[in-house]
Amino acid sequence: MSGDSSSSTPDESGNVTPAGDEQRQTLLVQITGEDRPGISAGLLGVLDDVGATIEDMEQVVIRGRLTLGALVSIPAGRDAVKELLLFGWEQKLHVEFEVVEETATMIEPAHVVTVVGATVSASELRLVVDAIADGGGNIDRIVRLSRFPVVSYEFVVKGGEFTKIRSSLLLAASELAIDVAVQPEGLGRRAKRLVVLDVDSTLVQNEVIDLLAAEAGVVDQVSAITEQAMLGKLDFEQSLRHRVELLAGLPVGAVDAAWAKLEYTPGARTFMRTLKRLGFTTAIVSGGFTVFTDRIREELGIDYSHANVLEIVDGKLTGHLAGPIVDRAQKARILHMVAQSEDIPLEQTVAIGDGANDLDMLELAGLGIAFNAKPVVQAAADTTLSVPYLDAILFLLGITREEVEAADSQA
Repeated sequence: MSGDSSSSTPDESGNVTPAGDEQRQTLLVQITGEDRPGISAGLLGVLDDVGATIEDMEQVVIRGRLTLGALVSIPAGRDAVKELLLFGWEQKLHVEFEVVEETATMIEPAHVVTVVGATVSASELRLVVDAIADGGGNIDRIVRLSRFPVVSYEFVVKGGEFTKIRSSLLLAASELAIDVAVQPEGLGRRAKRLVVLDVDSTLVQNEVIDLLAAEAGVVDQVSAITEQAMLGKLDFEQSLRHRVELLAGLPVGAVDAAWAKLEYTPGARTFMRTLKRLGFTTAIVSGGFTVFTDRIREELGIDYSHANVLEIVDGKLTGHLAGPIVDRAQKARILHMVAQSEDIPLEQTVAIGDGANDLDMLELAGLGIAFNAKPVVQAAADTTLSVPYLDAILFLLGITREEVEAADSQA
């Protein structure tokens, strides 16, 4: 008569204990050595043979060197250690194990700390991890996101006091030549679906009204008003109308000359191209003008664009605007409108800007990013980024440089 060998287990006295009630021990197994195909499969084969249950498992490879850890529950009496050591000897791997207490899996609040800089030194990383420790946080995982065009690392931090960790990290970042972003870890962070960008000094390096002013010969007057408005010292609508008045009589052909001088922010094309490949909806909202944003939308494949409309009569700018003004409040309304039309919750949106008229949309979005921003914006945003590359924002979303390059190579 045949039976299921896993249904019962005899003890030393010959008594049979049901398999569901058998004594088990928990082992923490750590394997290191030269990485190659088949190691994980071989380990799992050994664990399967000794009747192990996998409780947790994680693997990382750095420069071809493997570190593989597994927390396993094994029936008492099975010579799992011998089998694991034999596996390591056969595969030329170093195997360590430790008997640990069985504990229930605890779900702890987690945060992601992203460090970005032109270079990131050991001393800078030390200040970051010290700040995390000072707040009672424990680093669960460290991942390098990029080496180019900036260096960036992601720390997954569990436990601790979020407010204290954040303030300590921001203080450390203020003393260093790096950016540090802190975000709650969870579905919200990994499920972003809409990115809304300011244009002037964010998506492009210029202020487009300054480009038109240069063609009209009034660049100094316009630039002075622009700077005051971006610092929040002047009402945006009044300052905009005042600047546009200075453009009265400019031939519409000057727009083409100004467009030829427009420069995208480094990494802008990579940023927008990657977002589209990932399935993001994209939008630009600008206090500038549709004569520029419409071209940008078409050139970069952006889904939505909103900006101010220059009034043109008989081939010349009249010095007036047509339609509603895209100001601080309107930018936030546009973000909300696009999110609604795409059926995207606000917590799954990202807003990026640099000036005072971006503040409302940065506050409304699930993640507001101040990119090379004025101090008033840096103080209000969820996180700041001061490197010159727009595609570095991808690292704040947990996307690695290798993933970006792999997508480009497959295109």
